[in-house]
Formats: sequence, C-alpha cells, structure tokens
Amino acid sequence: MPIEITYLLILLATIFVILVAFKRPIYEAMFIGYIVMIFVTGSSKQLIPLLIKPSTNTLFYAIFAFLMLAFIFGETKVVDDIIRFVLALVGRLKGGAGYVSLISSTFMSALSGTGPGNVAATGVFTIPAMIKTGFPKALASTVEMAASSLGPMIPPSGTILLAFSTLNILYPDQYDLSTFWLITWAIGIYFILQRVITLIFFCKYYKVQAMDVAMIPKTRDAIRQGWKALLVPVIIFVPLFLDFMFRSTFFTARLGAQGAAAFGNSVILFTPGIAAVYAIIISRKVINGGANLLNYFNLIKKAIVTVIPVAATIYFAYSISYLFGGLNIGESLGEFIQSFGLTRLQMALFIPTFTAFLGMILPGSSQIAIFGTGIVGGLAILGVNPLLAAALLPAITGALEGMTPPLALSMYAAMGISGSGFKETSKLAFVWVGAHLIIAILILAGIFPVPFI
Repeated sequence: MPIEITYLLILLATIFVILVAFKRPIYEAMFIGYIVMIFVTGSSKQLIPLLIKPSTNTLFYAIFAFLMLAFIFGETKVVDDIIRFVLALVGRLKGGAGYVSLISSTFMSALSGTGPGNVAATGVFTIPAMIKTGFPKALASTVEMAASSLGPMIPPSGTILLAFSTLNILYPDQYDLSTFWLITWAIGIYFILQRVITLIFFCKYYKVQAMDVAMIPKTRDAIRQGWKALLVPVIIFVPLFLDFMFRSTFFTARLGAQGAAAFGNSVILFTPGIAAVYAIIISRKVINGGANLLNYFNLIKKAIVTVIPVAATIYFAYSISYLFGGLNIGESLGEFIQSFGLTRLQMALFIPTFTAFLGMILPGSSQIAIFGTGIVGGLAILGVNPLLAAALLPAITGALEGMTPPLALSMYAAMGISGSGFKETSKLAFVWVGAHLIIAILILAGIFPVPFI
C-alpha cells in the first residue's frame, strides 16, 4: 500500500478521534489534523507557510462572502418573499407543499451551503405545510432533507468554490471559475429533476392532496409584494454568466488574459457583497430595531460570529489540500486506484458509494480536502474530464453527508420538526439516497451528458 494512503488513513483517524472521542468542533478537528499531517509527512518547515497560504486565496474570501450573504438573507427575510412566490406558483398542485419545499430549500441551502442548517431555517415552514396536506411525517422529513441537501452542490454554495480549488491545485490556472460554475449548475439540474420525479412518485403512492387554497397567495400579489426579492438570483447569476460568456472574447481582448482573469476574481468577490447590500436596502423596513447604523453593525457582527466556525473549517481544509498537493497525494492515489484495473463504469459505481459512506462521519468540505485531489486525479486517468470530476465532487460529498443514515444530520433535523420515527424515516431516506447515487453514477459514466464541457 502506498505511503500516501497511509497518510490519508492517519488524517481520517485523527479527525474521527477528535470528533467522536473528544467531541470537539469540526474546525478544531481539521486544525489538529493539519498539525498531525505536517509532522507525519516530515513537512515541519511548511507548517507556517501552508497555514498562511489560504489567506492569499481569492476563493477563500469568496466562500466567506457567500456565507455572510446567506446569513444576511435569513435575517432580512428576503427568502420569505421568494417562498411566497413559489407557493403561489405550485401550491395548487397535488403535493404542492413538497414542491415549495424543493424549490425554496434548494435556493436557500445553495446560499448557505449547509443541508442541516437549511432544514432548520425553512423546514419549520415547509414540513408542517406538507403534513397538513397529507404527507406522512416520515415523507415530509425526507422531502425537506432531500431538498436541502441540494444546496452544497448548487452555486453559489461555498462547497462549489472548494471543489474548484481542488481542480486548481491539480491543474493550476487551466480552468476558469465561471465555466466551472455553469457546469455545476448543469449537473445540479439533473439532481433537481431526479428529486421532482421522486416526489411525484411519492405523492401518487401516498395520495397526497393539494394545499388549502386559503394558504396560497395569489401570484399577482406575490409578485407585487416580493418582486424586489426576486431580483436577488439575477444579481448573483448574471455577472458570473457574463464572465463565462465573454471572458475569452470581450474581456480578454480589452484587458488581456491576466486582466480578464483578475476581472473574473473580482466578479466572484463583489457579487455577494452587492447582493447583501441590495438585500439590506430592500428589507430596511423589517430589520429588527429599524434601519440605522447600529443595527447594521449588530447584524454584521452576528453574521461574523455565526460564519467564523464554518470559515475556519474551510480555511484549515485549504491548508490540508495545499499540503497534499505538494506531496502529490492526489496523483499517487489516482495511480493506486488505477492499479486495480477498474473501468470507468466500475469507478463510477465505486466513488459515489465510497463518499456516501464517508458522509456518515465527515462533512463534505473535509471529504473534498482529504480525498478531492485523489478522486479527480483517479477519474482523470480513466478518461473522465477533470472539470466534470471536480464539478461532481459537491454532489457526491456535501449533498450526501446529511442524507445517509445512520448519521444523516439533515434527516435528524427534519425529524425533530416533523416528529417522525427513525425507522420509517430512514427507509424513505435510503430511497432518496439511492436515486441520488444513480444520477451521480450515470453522469460519471458519461451516460448523461453535461453541457459546457
């Protein structure tokens, strides 16, 4: 067994012990894991440089900015207007409360990048609404679980940026973020459709009814009251789409290759800030305590306190990624996997199943930090486009971590709201997980084509 595999096992064991035996937060486990790996690999001279290096990475600041944006959205109630609009569109369908959950929770968790957190934020509305319209409690729990789990794999989730950093470590400056962003959206659409189809099946099986008309706002009223909030997705998506469409032509011709790359970095950094300012402006009348500088200061302070633990986890994950990148662990792991003689289809079956099991003990960001370069490198050797392999990482790590029993945090959060039992909820959860894995396998195997590649 290659020494690089031993390194990975030691890191995995260290994080597991810190989390389970000492019950410490994940960011502490990642930091201690980094320190252990520095000395295990004999890289003590790199201790400080690699600890500082993430602070020079534009993507880390972009992740932090989007985490702040998600918190601000929740505090300013912008999402409430969006949910009201979705409710007006699909509330009259049989199982309409489930579609509201699917759409609204997908949008919100994409911003926060966390499935369990989004279940807690939007599930308090969507789960009772589903139960009132005939959803069994276990089904209501798993619909919200599955909807929220889409977040980590759909931009602007921070997990997407972490996956791109893995690609950038293996292939420095060969791919641009805007292209990667659109590819993850294309992949996300497959999983959204999978959830819609699964939901339709369950609604027919359990004979779920439409929502009470009294609970559904009129579309015209929803648009009139919430049109400003509906511009938020446009503010986030359009700049990145324009950068993707015109970087190689318009921007490069006027700014040069380096200038166009710098402009792309500016787009990813400034977009969440502009969206946050816009959300605060349109919600100034509903901010607790009124719209004044003191309340804005308290809002930002509260956001920072909430976001820092997640940001710290990602920061130390970056340090581990840089350490592994310098040691060529990704390449070595890829060669080790190749030595088994697996075909592309066999790898497509193995990798998502492997990460589903890892999701029982490790967050998606940690999985990407520890195994991301190895997964992308191994798949690339077998002919999978590195862009596709990296873009699928959030779908097979962060999206699965909260869904797979027995340690499915998103499922537990939803159960706490619905009051459903573990046994019946777990059975339905495995249906959602199985359907998710099938889509991931079909994409990896090249059976489902992905645009922009």
